[in-house]
Amino acid sequence: MVTTVALIQGNDRYANVRAVLDLVAGDIAFEGRRQVLIKPNLVSHRQLSATHPDALRAVLDFVRARYAGPLLIAEGAALVNTWQSFAHFGYEALAARYDAVLVDLNADEAVPVQVYDRRLRPKTLRLARTVVESDLRISVGPPKTHDTVIVTLAIKNMVMGSLINPLVAAREVPRPDSLSSLDRLVPPWLRFSAPADWVMARMAEHNLSDKFAMHQGYPVINLNLAMLAPWVWPHLAVLDGFEAMEGPGPTKGDPLDWRVALAGTDALAVDAFTARLMGFDPEQIGYLHYCQRLGLGVADPAAIKTAGNVAPEAVRRQFKPHPGYRRQLKWRFEAANRLLRKAQQV
Repeated sequence: MVTTVALIQGNDRYANVRAVLDLVAGDIAFEGRRQVLIKPNLVSHRQLSATHPDALRAVLDFVRARYAGPLLIAEGAALVNTWQSFAHFGYEALAARYDAVLVDLNADEAVPVQVYDRRLRPKTLRLARTVVESDLRISVGPPKTHDTVIVTLAIKNMVMGSLINPLVAAREVPRPDSLSSLDRLVPPWLRFSAPADWVMARMAEHNLSDKFAMHQGYPVINLNLAMLAPWVWPHLAVLDGFEAMEGPGPTKGDPLDWRVALAGTDALAVDAFTARLMGFDPEQIGYLHYCQRLGLGVADPAAIKTAGNVAPEAVRRQFKPHPGYRRQLKWRFEAANRLLRKAQQV
C-alpha cells in the first residue's frame, strides 16, 4: 500500500499550508462527519513553539469549504492555562470567524486508558473524551526537536494534548515567566542528566497532571505514546514548517528557516517522512517505531510518495538535536515486545 505525503515550499506560510491540504483533499471525506476537531500545539506562549494563527486559519478555510457541521479547536496546554493561550495567539477571533468552538481539553470529561509506569506496572491515565469521540481529528503544529522523544510532530501533538491536566485548567500552575526563571537556575549539565530523569519520574508518580505522568523514562514514554495513539489518532496530519525548531526543543530551541508545509491522511507516514527531512531516522524514534509495529500507518519510505512543488532532497536539513539526544536513543527494552503483542490482541 502506497500513501501520499504532500510537500510544499514557498514564501507564504498560509499559502503553503493551503497548498498541501488541497493536494490531499481527495484522500479525506467530510460527508457524514458528526464532529471535526482541530488540535493545535500551544505548549508555551513562544510563537516558535506553537501553532501559528496563519497555519490554523489555512486549516479552518480548508475545512469550512467542505464541512458546515460542528467544528472544535481543542487544546490542553501543558504549562499555562489553555484559555490564556487561546487569547495570546488570537484564537478567539478565529473561532468566531469560522463558527468554531474553543475547547480546553484539560477540563474535559475523562476516558480512562491503561499505560505503564517505569517498572512496567499497569498505570491508568485520562484522555479527553472530546478528542476520543470526535470522528475527524486534525493535528496541526510546527516540526520541533524534543527533550524526551527526539522529535515532536503530528502524532505526539495529538496524544499529549489529549491527556488531562486539571492543575492547568484550575489555573494553579506558575506563570510562564516564573517557570522560565526557575529553569534558568538549573545548569544544562544537570537538566539533561540521569539524576534529573530520576527526579522527573518520582514527581510523575505523584502528580495530578497526566501529561507529566507520561514521563516514566525514555523507554516507557515511547511505548506509552504508541499505546495511546490509537485512541486519538489524527485522520489528517498537518505540519507547518515555515519556521521550525531545532536544538533544545520543544520550547527553548532555535529557529530554522525552512519555509515548508506537509500534510497527509496517514499520520505515521507524515511524521516518518518529516523526521527524515529533519535528518533523523524514524526507526531510531521509539514511538514512531512502535506505531509502525502496531500497524497504525506506513513508515517505509518505499511506500510513501510525495506530491508538491519541491523534491524532498532539496529541503532535507540536518536539524541540531536536543542536547540530551544520545540518552534519548536508549529507549529499546526487551519487555516492549511482550507488551506490544498484548496490545495487538486487545
